[in-house]
Amino acid sequence: MLGKANATPMIAVKDIDRARKFYEGTLGLETKDEMGGEVLSVKSGDTAISVYRSEFAGTNQATALTFDVDDIESEVSELKEKGIFFEQYDMPGLEKQGDLYVAQGMKTAWFKDPDGNILSLFEGTAG
Repeated sequence: MLGKANATPMIAVKDIDRARKFYEGTLGLETKDEMGGEVLSVKSGDTAISVYRSEFAGTNQATALTFDVDDIESEVSELKEKGIFFEQYDMPGLEKQGDLYVAQGMKTAWFKDPDGNILSLFEGTAG
């Protein structure tokens, strides 16, 4: 039924302008205003992400978006230089190594956007 349909990740924010500065300026993603400035279309690789204004922004306590990267250490370093703080979690089965969490064949790290949405970096293979 939906197996052939594309899906779009949706990220709720309180302030579109602040989100644009973060997703474009800090993360280096391409952005475009849509729907009269109420939605920000964000492009990461081949993925289109819709960032929209909502009073419920930042209430999700789980990871909202994961970026698959080739060199997580380099990405973490660059983001830290731009003022990004990496989250620390108690994650059974993962070994904490600085800002990274490591298991066989994978490394991950979590950070938040200005509205508190949890984003992550992932290097490796899942499963």
